[in-house]
This record gives sequence, C-alpha cells and structure tokens, in this order.
Amino acid sequence: MKQADCIIIGGGIAGIQAAIQLGRYKHDIIVIDSAQGRSSIAKAYHNILGWPDGVSGKQLRTLGRQHAEKFGVEFLDDTVKSLDKKQDKFFIRTKNDMDYEAKMIFLGTGITDNIPSIKNIYPTLGTSTYICPDCDGYEIMDKQTVVIGGGNAGAGMALTLLYWSKDIIYVNHSKTKIDDEYREKLKKNQIPVIEEEVCEVHVNAKQQLTAIQLASGKIIEAEKAFTAFKGNKLNNELALQLGVQVNENNHVVIHPRTKETNIKGVWAGGDLVAHSEQVTISMGDGTQAAIWIHKRLLGQPLPYD
Repeated sequence: MKQADCIIIGGGIAGIQAAIQLGRYKHDIIVIDSAQGRSSIAKAYHNILGWPDGVSGKQLRTLGRQHAEKFGVEFLDDTVKSLDKKQDKFFIRTKNDMDYEAKMIFLGTGITDNIPSIKNIYPTLGTSTYICPDCDGYEIMDKQTVVIGGGNAGAGMALTLLYWSKDIIYVNHSKTKIDDEYREKLKKNQIPVIEEEVCEVHVNAKQQLTAIQLASGKIIEAEKAFTAFKGNKLNNELALQLGVQVNENNHVVIHPRTKETNIKGVWAGGDLVAHSEQVTISMGDGTQAAIWIHKRLLGQPLPYD
C-alpha cells in the first residue's frame, strides 16, 4: 500500500494549486484525478490575472501539473471509489483497485454542470457558450445572445444578462414550467420565450457559435449563448462517506480560515465548497488549505484545536 503525507482527490484548479504549495513544503503528495472536472471542458477563462486574452482549463491544468511535478508531486489518472478513516490515517481504494494511505486528505472533487447533450455545444464552452455570468457576462456585451435553459433557472439567467446585453432570447429547452412572476419580468423586458428543444449549435471554422437550431428546424442566429439548468451535481460522495458536514445545498462546510472540514485532517476547496465558483477563488482555497495542512503535518496546533 502506497503512503503519502497528503492525498489530493481531484486534479482541478484547487487541487493542483494545493499540490504546488504542498510540494514546495517538500511533503510527499499524491494527486488522484479522474479528469472529469469543470475545468477539463472549459475552452477559455477570461477573468484570471495574467491571462488578458483568456486561457483554457486544459492549459491551466497542464501547466499546473508540470509546475507541481517540479516539486515531486505524483499525479495518478484514476477515480477514488472509497475513502475511510481509521484512527488518524485515511485509506483510499480506487477504481483501478489500488490502495493508498495518507495522513491528510484534500477534497477538490468539484461540481458537474448539467449541460444538455446538444450537438456541437461542448466545443463552444468558454469561447461563445458560457455558464457563469460573473465569469463571462462581459463577453456578451451588446451581442445577440440566446439563453438555453430550463424553467425559472433559464428565466433568471436571461434577466441577469440584461446588464450586458438587451438582445436576449430565452429558449426553454427542457420545457420546464416558468412561474408567472418570471414570465411577467421577461415580457416587461422584451425577452422572447421559445418553448422548444435545441437540437444543434451551429459553429464556424473557429468553433464559434453562430446560431442554434430548434427541433422544428427553425434556426436562430446568435453570437453568444448561455446555458442555465437546475440539477448541477456536487461531487460530495467521498465527503459524505467520512461524515463531513455539508450545508443545506450540500456544499462541504469548511473553516473560513484554514479550509479544514469538521473531520480532523480532511480539507476541501474549490467548487465543492460554498462560494461563487471562480477559478481564482479555487486557487486561493488550495493555497490556504495547503498552508494549514503543512502546519498540521508538523504537529502545530490550529486556531481551534
């Protein structure tokens, strides 16, 4: 059974940032990554310091791995299936039937977005189709924009996007009920609502969205799109196996300063915890957790011990 000072579960932005910091402390670190995270499909982030022209999640992850590996961090492409604590040690079993033991655990398993299986939509994510208005609302400034969504979630997104563009169309792809309150606001703001499924996203040679095609065959031209559906999945199963506390929305609860959970030796960061789901905040979570993991590994007391 392979042993490590800390095993990081999830090789997304929070996990890799934690790995870099812990590697620089010269601890034995293993990152187990299933490569299914949100950052693995985002083609561009536009609001990160140092990347004025945007950077893809893949590029960030690749550079991050290389950075961490310089300090001896080991990356494993695998999926953790079980996580258990016995006395002061943590035991992991993976999908490939590998067993690991660690003194500390960092959970960076993130969130899985509910993005419908619409033809050509994935190549446009982050470049002309977006999911987060705080990240990418700026990208639709004064542009024709279609919201592909469901029910109140899509209606709320369409109304939010009015801050950047007045040229908004809402396609209720899932045909989920829209409450009267939202319908009135959409009508008041002259946002058309189309109750029909989207079957295809039309793209140009640069994989940029140019239009969407409805199930009826109707084509709606647009420069940009947002998706907005309920049902995003928090990947908190491993946390729950250990008895980690979650809040009413199933986000993992962490100490605001140290990022440790209610289970001693278990830390968390990134989209798994309750915050605004930003790459830069995930980086901060990873670094902050690593600082206190280091202290814990040295046997130093934490503020609440």
